[in-house]
Amino acid sequence: MPGKIQSHVEQLLLQKYSPAAALLNPDGDILYINGRTGAFLEPAAGKANWNIHAMAREGLRYELAGLIKQALGSEGVVRLKGLVVKDHLGLAQGVDLSAEALSQPESLHGMVFLTFASAPLLPAAKRGRSPNPKVLELEQQLLQARTEIQAVRDEMQTSREELKSANEELQSTNEELQSTNEELTTSKEEMQSLNEELYTVNAELQSKVDDLSLVNSDMKNLLNSTDIATIFLDSGLRIRRFTAPATQIYKLIATDLRRPLSDIVNDLDYPDLETDAQEVIRSLVFSERQVPTKTGRWYNVRIMPYRTIDNVIDGVVVTFINITESKLLEAQLRLIQSQGKATLESVK
Repeated sequence: MPGKIQSHVEQLLLQKYSPAAALLNPDGDILYINGRTGAFLEPAAGKANWNIHAMAREGLRYELAGLIKQALGSEGVVRLKGLVVKDHLGLAQGVDLSAEALSQPESLHGMVFLTFASAPLLPAAKRGRSPNPKVLELEQQLLQARTEIQAVRDEMQTSREELKSANEELQSTNEELQSTNEELTTSKEEMQSLNEELYTVNAELQSKVDDLSLVNSDMKNLLNSTDIATIFLDSGLRIRRFTAPATQIYKLIATDLRRPLSDIVNDLDYPDLETDAQEVIRSLVFSERQVPTKTGRWYNVRIMPYRTIDNVIDGVVVTFINITESKLLEAQLRLIQSQGKATLESVK
């Protein structure tokens, strides 16, 4: 029983003597209401809006804005006394406001605790105000306007300092950009100089390419003018180059470069040509044979190592010299010798 009495007494004390209060977030939205606040707050018409600035009764709206802002910018309780508020019937009553920005507990950090306390209306002489409610409201609005002007001035001063700081940073950035621009100018000059050097090197390379093309043309004409069939093979016996007469022996076309020689159809009766070429690469001793063709021609086939300017063996050179006439003359001589020998034997 004593415990229940204590609980009832505590609830009665809270209801009778605890001030009307509201817990707000920094934007003025009401999170919790304690006690009877109907004399100071009323719901706004239209869509439900639980913001203190929308619900404050006439005479408190302007003062609340400054009071909450002042509380958020200071430590401790901020008070505003002697205000006059009108209820829904237009009757005036005195009210004292207090606001405190909460730091403890952690869950309420940053919130504002606002209390309303009814107060007697002071005589005009003590308040220094006209007893006319309209005049009092205008004086309150004037005071609020002055407070807001001072706040704006403070903000302007802060903004001026921030702009000054930003201007100094921009000045520093401008100097850095100017330094970077000078570095870029220097780099541009270096790039231009390098570009001129590259242009000179490119011109020299183009000249060397032209000379190489001319030498290549001279070599091609020289090889073709000898009327000797020649095939250049790399170390893998792939075709590197060939002369025009070689196409009479091997069925070669321009697109056969880099193809293995064994893939090309030919008229030679020489199945060991690739074997002999590999032996030449291994031993560095040239090979020479007289080889017939399927059409009755004869060629003297010589296989020699291909030496680079640096004296490196990098394949073989195969030449084909047509000896068909020599073979025919040789056959005729043997026939004449055979006939002469038969005649001598018949005379004996």
